Amino acid sequence: MTKLTLDRILQSQGYGTRKYCRGLIEDGEVTIGGEVVTDYKAAFDTEGLEFTIFDETWLYREHVYIVLNKPANFECSRKPSHHPGVLTLLPEQFTWRELQPVGRLDHDTTGMLLMSDDGPFIHAQSSPKRHVPKVYVATTHEPVTPELVAQLLEGVQLHDEPAPLAAQTCRMLGANQLEIVLEQGKYHQVKRMLAAAGNHCSALTRVAIGELTLASLNLQEGEWAYLDAAQLALLKPSDAIS
Repeated sequence: MTKLTLDRILQSQGYGTRKYCRGLIEDGEVTIGGEVVTDYKAAFDTEGLEFTIFDETWLYREHVYIVLNKPANFECSRKPSHHPGVLTLLPEQFTWRELQPVGRLDHDTTGMLLMSDDGPFIHAQSSPKRHVPKVYVATTHEPVTPELVAQLLEGVQLHDEPAPLAAQTCRMLGANQLEIVLEQGKYHQVKRMLAAAGNHCSALTRVAIGELTLASLNLQEGEWAYLDAAQLALLKPSDAIS
């Protein structure tokens, strides 16, 4: 159990510098247990601590693990260049606590995006050595054929790749739609694989990572949610999925 002064608690949760947080406390903006706390030196156990600031109640979290249903035309970058960044879809304090996307989706790709301020978690989830399957639904310009599916399963050669890349699984969902499961996470991989197989990707969404599915989260585009321990456990590498 960790005990911290209130100014350090607010700073750790992304509300700004300690000086700014002290001002918020002294101005009566922070409530704990139904009482306004104006002493920034007051110490509290952080485990399970709830506090209200600006009339919103938050639970203290040492680290945050977030899933966002990413809309199109948002960049997965803390310093976006051509489109708004995904952090603009989240409360401002997440920017202060240096939340980062776990991997990236193209600006025009939608669907499941993990975000966290836990460096080891980000590294582990991003590592190609973990073989975490990622499930995509691609809409194609040309009709999906059995030959296309077979090609993607067998492997296609991409420019600058030493060996062909193959889908872990691939199946037709409709005349111009297929589901493709990848482990590698190469740059623009789904789009480049479809192009190498003679088709073109006109829309792409990520619908699952490991055993965690976007459908189970019930998030509309642009909405986000915290991931709990049970949901985090579903982000399994493929060799751990029975």
